[in-house]
Amino acid sequence: MFILLSVFMTLPVVLLALAGEDVPNSVAFAQSAGIVFLLGAAGVLSMYRQPRDLKPRYMFVLTVSSWLIIALLSSIPFYLSNLDISVADAFFEGTSGITTTGATVLSGLDDMDRDLLLWRSILQWIGGIGIIGMFVAVLPFLRVGGMRLFATESSEWTDKALPRMKTLSRGLLFVYLIFSVIAVVTYWLSGMSLFDAFNHGLTSIATGGFSTSDLSMGKFSDLILMEATLFMIIGSLPFFLFVRELHGQHGVLFKDQQVRLFLTILFTVPALLTLYRWWVSPIPFDPIHNYVATLFNVTSVVTTTGYASEDYAAWGPLAFVVFFFLMFVGGCSGSTSGGMKIFRFQLSLIILREQLMRLLHPRAVFTRNYNGRAVSDEIISSMIAYTFIFLLCLLIITVLLASLQLDFVTALSGALTSLTNVGPGLGDIIGPSGNFAPLPDAAKWILSVGMLMGRLEILSVVIVLSPGFWRG
Repeated sequence: MFILLSVFMTLPVVLLALAGEDVPNSVAFAQSAGIVFLLGAAGVLSMYRQPRDLKPRYMFVLTVSSWLIIALLSSIPFYLSNLDISVADAFFEGTSGITTTGATVLSGLDDMDRDLLLWRSILQWIGGIGIIGMFVAVLPFLRVGGMRLFATESSEWTDKALPRMKTLSRGLLFVYLIFSVIAVVTYWLSGMSLFDAFNHGLTSIATGGFSTSDLSMGKFSDLILMEATLFMIIGSLPFFLFVRELHGQHGVLFKDQQVRLFLTILFTVPALLTLYRWWVSPIPFDPIHNYVATLFNVTSVVTTTGYASEDYAAWGPLAFVVFFFLMFVGGCSGSTSGGMKIFRFQLSLIILREQLMRLLHPRAVFTRNYNGRAVSDEIISSMIAYTFIFLLCLLIITVLLASLQLDFVTALSGALTSLTNVGPGLGDIIGPSGNFAPLPDAAKWILSVGMLMGRLEILSVVIVLSPGFWRG
């Protein structure tokens, strides 16, 4: 992974050089790529022909440590560049990129060196495919947060499953590449410059949210906002279902329960919010433009992309509250999006219905089914544990941020947006019209840890940090 990361570090330099443009930070990228490549080569040589026994305990360490170290290595170009930022800022930006969170400490993006803008977008694109791969191959195997519900034969680390895993991995990479190319070309044909189209194409499919302008997507037309909405939705759907569609299992995508609820939310909430905005608006109201803006911003938050076209925190108190709770939702499992994921809310409703029915029929026997598969008690207990630890981490991070003299809205929304990998928070400081630069360095370190925990489904990190994990 380190060697692949070093190769990607050369892309901003290569792409700009091929376009005949100057590369102001070429030395920084060369140094960063050299450092990361040497670390990767040293790791390969030290383990050459050594036996590999990937037990669950080792997989937890591998998963957590690899994301942490890659986030650290990804920050090196930012630190060595001419940005002149602190280690905390560089690590925050690198972590936000690789976890596809989209929170940023950088401003003046319209005039920033293009090689750095490219690196931010490439970093999120790498993180997007990494997240999909982690869902398919790692999280079901580790039984984290109810993800065992989506386990397949390709999720098992056995000799028989490896060919299937390789086939699925190739299919996922192919789909991811195709959608990325389509997004880039579509943006370009719709009026974006090729540079902007390339950057936004990568970050839309990765549901990352990094932009090339301080105005984010507010710089572009309503047509481009609608296209971005479509690509964010695509990035938030289960990619393994796209692969199944390609292999002839037609219709499986829209038969999936989480996909149906996800799309229902995205088409219901914006319509209601648009009516609310029309009701409270004191000025002439453009229904088409306002619906497009509302649909775009709701999709951006639900899919945890983090783009913004307007400061939705200024749309009124009801909109403010709705956007706060939408930050919890997230997309579908097996996608590039973060959040708590749609399936956990659906399982919670199944449990609630079961408990209500037990009160009416104490002796009845109930079966739990989700997408035609039985839901075991192990999956339910794992999901409940995830929900509890999520809320506990939200409380702890909020208290830590408040102890640094941040106001309640900034502390709470900052903690939530880091754990759900949404990007912008709420309020005047870290809201859609601001960024995270004014926060103290201690807050940036805390939020960086929160972004990594949210990306790794929290329990993976908690298990590795527990003393019991290291006994025996």
